[in-house]
Amino acid sequence: MQDYPLLDTPAILSSIFFPRNCERTTLPPGAQDVDIETESGIIIGCRFYIKDRNAPNLIFFHGNGEIAADYDEIGPLYNQNGMNLLVTDYRGYGWSSGTPTVSNMLSDAEILFREILNWLSYNTYTGKTFLMGRSLGSVAVIDIAARDEKDINGIILESGIADTIPLGKTLGFAIDEMDFSEEDGFRNLEKIEKITKPTFILHGALDELIPAVQAEKLQSFSGAKTKEFIIIPGAAHNTMIATGGMLYFQTIKKFIDKVTGVTNWRKRRKKSTAVSGE
Repeated sequence: MQDYPLLDTPAILSSIFFPRNCERTTLPPGAQDVDIETESGIIIGCRFYIKDRNAPNLIFFHGNGEIAADYDEIGPLYNQNGMNLLVTDYRGYGWSSGTPTVSNMLSDAEILFREILNWLSYNTYTGKTFLMGRSLGSVAVIDIAARDEKDINGIILESGIADTIPLGKTLGFAIDEMDFSEEDGFRNLEKIEKITKPTFILHGALDELIPAVQAEKLQSFSGAKTKEFIIIPGAAHNTMIATGGMLYFQTIKKFIDKVTGVTNWRKRRKKSTAVSGE
């Protein structure tokens, strides 16, 4: 596991993470909470929005100002479109313990991923598994997939980060005073080159925090042979779903169906039915 000493300095951490610690909230229908211990005394809270046992599973890492319970209205919309959504928090977020740093976010992410896979297997959820990261969550997803992608079917990056320095300047990092280089950052471009699983990148055309050119760089550097790239017109950093509406969820499901062969199966079934005269 790599360390991120400059990113983990207090001055930078205060601009990367905005933890909202709160008590466990009331579960919406069909959801359940799962607590995962990532090291002794550290519990990360996760909230799972379940459609059914055969639906594809999206293991979701959210943005830096969100908590898992913020998806109580959004999770059911994924379910309506045939997907299970499994949202993880970070240290200090929601009812999770500890204090977040970049280093422990990434070490926790690998453990959370493995434990969620175990939970899905134990509870006989058989759908294909995808990693999805929004904004800061893209850092966790890219890191997991770059190190070992054999247990995932694809990744989805929403409002993802390519270069650290432009984002750092927007957030007010004292980069010039620290002799900070991209090697000291998240290294997402270096990592995404290693990822060969199908990749879907979506971004808002009017993203004011992470400009759309960052999504273009992720697409360019991606090592995946199967990759899709969509810019949502009129969408800002925090209005992707509000702007895209139900088409947002349908587009994600369409990518998943294509990767898992559901679309091809339907075409073959339709052709077979036509030939047989059923």
